[in-house]
Amino acid sequence: QVQLVESGGGLVQPGGSLRLSCAASISIFSINRMGWYRQAPGKERELVAAISGGGNTDYSDSVKDRFSISRDNAKNTAYLQMNSLKPEDTAVYYCRLQRTFPSKLDYWGQGTQVTVSS
Repeated sequence: QVQLVESGGGLVQPGGSLRLSCAASISIFSINRMGWYRQAPGKERELVAAISGGGNTDYSDSVKDRFSISRDNAKNTAYLQMNSLKPEDTAVYYCRLQRTFPSKLDYWGQGTQVTVSS
């Protein structure tokens, strides 16, 4: 059983920054994709950012140029640096780990609340 533990969420004022961390209980060296998703009340879960094993990144249009995803394979941890936060970024943020080889893995973390409010 793979465990993903998110941390770093909290309450921040508009324009502020937060850094989310996702610590995996296994080595992420061979993990194809680490992603951050979010779900606001009454809305579907959506992809925020993802990073491949080779370091290629993908961002939703709503966070491009404000958020940055990274991974530290030595620490088995993925990060989401969030800058210039807006009230509409308020949501529960989830980490996701996906691998296709040598066996398929697809795990989610428990989520961390991010609230942007003055």
